[in-house]
Amino acid sequence: MAILATDIEAMIREAFPNAEVTVQGNDGAHFAAEVVDPSFAGMNRVQQQRAVYAALKGKMDGPAGELHALALTTRAPS
Repeated sequence: MAILATDIEAMIREAFPNAEVTVQGNDGAHFAAEVVDPSFAGMNRVQQQRAVYAALKGKMDGPAGELHALALTTRAPS
């Protein structure tokens, strides 16, 4: 089953309500997202990205995952 960019954005916004979130992609499997959130301050990039992947609630897990690829950019606001 394909997933929509709006679905991904909604899951991220649920976990990070104060974030600036941009999700691009329209093929149902490959997306790019940028998440800028104050909670990322003091976290390294791996910690930030793990937090976002956790917000996706298993949608990327294993070969049956709805979300095949997500190019992810994360940072705290400057």
